[in-house]
This record gives sequence, C-alpha cells and structure tokens, in this order.
Amino acid sequence: MNTHQTPQTSVVASTEQQSVVASAARQSRSHGLPRCARNDGDGDANGAAPLITLDNLTVSYRQHPALHHISGQFMHGSLTAVMGPNGSGKSTLLKSIVGLLPIEGGRSGGALTLNTDERRIAYLPQLSEIDRGFPIDVRDCVLLGCWGSAGAFGDVSQSMLARVDAALHAVGLQGFERRAVGSLSAGQLQRVMFARILVQDASLILLDEPFNAMDSKTTAGLLALVQQWHQEERTVIAVLHDDAQVRQHFPQTLLLARELVGWGSTAEVLTAANLQRARAMAEAWDETAAVCEIDTALVQRLSASAHATRPAHPVTT
Repeated sequence: MNTHQTPQTSVVASTEQQSVVASAARQSRSHGLPRCARNDGDGDANGAAPLITLDNLTVSYRQHPALHHISGQFMHGSLTAVMGPNGSGKSTLLKSIVGLLPIEGGRSGGALTLNTDERRIAYLPQLSEIDRGFPIDVRDCVLLGCWGSAGAFGDVSQSMLARVDAALHAVGLQGFERRAVGSLSAGQLQRVMFARILVQDASLILLDEPFNAMDSKTTAGLLALVQQWHQEERTVIAVLHDDAQVRQHFPQTLLLARELVGWGSTAEVLTAANLQRARAMAEAWDETAAVCEIDTALVQRLSASAHATRPAHPVTT
C-alpha cells in the first residue's frame, strides 16, 4: 500500500459528527430502552436500581483471590475510574462484569448482579490482548458492533453501514475502511475499537487501560468520546493509571488493592492516605498464603452441583 496516500486524520470528533453517530444509532434500534438517570452518588435520583451490584465479590486464580470481598454499586449513568497497583484486580473486575470469569450465583442475586441486557455491554480489553493478526479490515471490525442486532447470519443493512461510516468519521479514520487492522498503529487501532463501541450503542461501557501508550492528541480525542457517553447517561467504567487524568475527567473512583481501599467521589478516594494504603497492601501480598475459605466453599458447591447443571469448570479460569 502506498503510504503517501494515507488520509490525514484528526481524532477529535466535532459535535456534529458525534450527533450523527448518536442519531444513526437511535434510529436503528429495534427496541428502545429508557434513558438512564445519572447519579454519581449513593443512589438513583428516581429510585431506580443500581446498574451493577457487587455483594462480597471474590474472584480467584488457583484459589488465591485476585479480588477479595468487594461490595458496592455502580449507578446508572455513572463515570467511574478503577485504579490500583499492578495486579490489584482491576482487569479481573471488568472481566467478571462482562462474563469472562465465572461468578458464583450468576448475574442475578449472587455476588454480582447486573441490571441491564448483556447484549448492551461494550467491553474493550487491553490493547495487548487484541489479536491484530486476524485478517479483517477496519470497516468489518467496526461493523462487529452491530452483532447484537444483526446476529451471526443477519443481513447488513444500509443503516448499519451508515453508522459505521459516521463512527469512523467521528474518530478521524475516514478513508481507512479497507485498511487491515494489522497494519494500523496502536493509536489508530484504539480509535477503531472506540468506533466499534459507538456503533454498538451500549448502555454499559467497560474500558481496560484505553489510553495506555496513546499520544496526547489521541488520548484527548478518546476522552472527548468518554465525556460524550457520560453526557448521554451511559455507564462507563475505565481501568486507568494516570492520577491527574482521573482527577480531571472521572467524578467517581474505585481504588483496589485486591481488596476495596476506597469507592466514591474521586476527590475523597484519591487521597494521599488511600494511595499509600493501596501501595502498602500491594507490597504485603503473599502469593503463598493459604487459600481463601470462601474459595474453598465455592469449590465444594460447584463440585456438588456440576453434574446437574453443566460440565464442571475450575475456578482457576
């Protein structure tokens, strides 16, 4: 491919471009859902149930907890940063919410209760976990955001293609439709992933280190999209490492060190004392400690019920 013909791009979406994507998505919905009531505090202003409830959530690898006894709620329309030292369970939390890790009791009444249609969840893993060798071009990759409405064998409508075009324009990748994803830079690929989320029109958006290794211009543009989603009263949960970025753009913060250190207003959670406590807890982790009693009980319950439900899955996954 002639690199001199690569279109010039700008990641910052204009208000007009953003509204085009939102309008196209609304028009294409077959079943509309009520708008969420934003609440960044302890409850919903209209008395609605929280979007996600964690009740003594413990998630383990090899029966050693990556998350230990986490309880709390993500409210509809909230914008929350998840912070903590490396290995503190941040990515594990997102994978638990999206269903990539087993949760005791499923997603209704157990340790994790999800009050939304799982088809309306968008999950962006860390860039290092995305297979860039898969033979797919940019347009088809973004079109996967329509999977929830089209399915595996459904037709691709003109309205879907219009949403894809509008999303690529919003992230500054117009003209890249036929580029292979494997030929993109890290920043360009991340913009493709954000475009896919735009097309998906999700009510819950989970982002795992979305700005890692991004240049300042790309980060600013993607942060503008996150703020747009917040204004649209979507629920956004993002794993981040930049304290200053979180203080400026994220009103709520969940601070983890495998256990809960703080959860609430960013100004109240990201205190020097809490950050020091999280670091101290990380330094005290003992990978050879005895297994958690909750994990042992979970293994026994899963083993007892496996024959009546499905093939047994080890809790180590």
